[in-house]
Amino acid sequence: MYKFGVIGPGAVGAVIGESLQKSGCNVTLLGRKAGKVHIERVKSSKAVILPVEGISEATGSFDYLFITVKGTQLEGVLPFLEQLTQPNTVCILCQNGFGQLEKFQIPHAYQAVVYISGQKKGQIATHFRDRILILPENEVTTKLKEAVTESNLDIQLRSNYHYEVWYKLIVNLAINSVTALSRNTALILQEEKVRKLCEKLIQEGIAIAAAEGIHFEEKTTEEIMGIYGGYPSYMGTSMYYDMINGQAMEIDFIQGFLYQKSREHDLYTPCLDTVYSLLLASEMGG
Repeated sequence: MYKFGVIGPGAVGAVIGESLQKSGCNVTLLGRKAGKVHIERVKSSKAVILPVEGISEATGSFDYLFITVKGTQLEGVLPFLEQLTQPNTVCILCQNGFGQLEKFQIPHAYQAVVYISGQKKGQIATHFRDRILILPENEVTTKLKEAVTESNLDIQLRSNYHYEVWYKLIVNLAINSVTALSRNTALILQEEKVRKLCEKLIQEGIAIAAAEGIHFEEKTTEEIMGIYGGYPSYMGTSMYYDMINGQAMEIDFIQGFLYQKSREHDLYTPCLDTVYSLLLASEMGG
């Protein structure tokens, strides 16, 4: 039986761990310290409790290792990878944004495009919707998909993987920016001016993608706005929760990444430039 490890008992890691555990997989959830995490569903009184092992105390290597800490926390995890991996270990990086994979010196490391919505408060992870991980299609990822086929973890393999990466970047760009800056949940989308701002941010993201050789159809803006429309009003985003909890946000990997690409191609992206500047300013001390 394969050994699965999940680093990071947050909302994403807890859902992945639960999905694997329920299907009978040998899975270990790893955190900064030992403890437990409760996984709950909205409008459900049932909860699943998973044990969490301290990462510094973990022994032995894993066949598959899902790394679900946020990009801002990745540096704290890297020193432990040598003790948790062997030459054939497959590492799946499950984070928002793009650009972190280059930090790994592991032969089989892939960044997933993650569609798992939830939040973590204390030891309680609330799962809102989706259990989707999108990966590039190859022999290694095909074997992983087969290994978790009995679970409800939806691993999707794509030959056009970079299209999926850019699509999720653009999805994250607008909704994360407006919820973090307003300190409000998806409820803010009921304001027409906010929806218009989201549309402009999406269009600027599409222009940046085109400059990078990734082309989207005209209907993409409407399609992404439709995704936002399906969010319950009480649902926040990862950057929203980081903002209200006073934690470092993944600005460098979403807005910052897109801003740098915009500058490289000398594009006019006034909405992106503005929200990026305001997000940076929001993290300044004082």
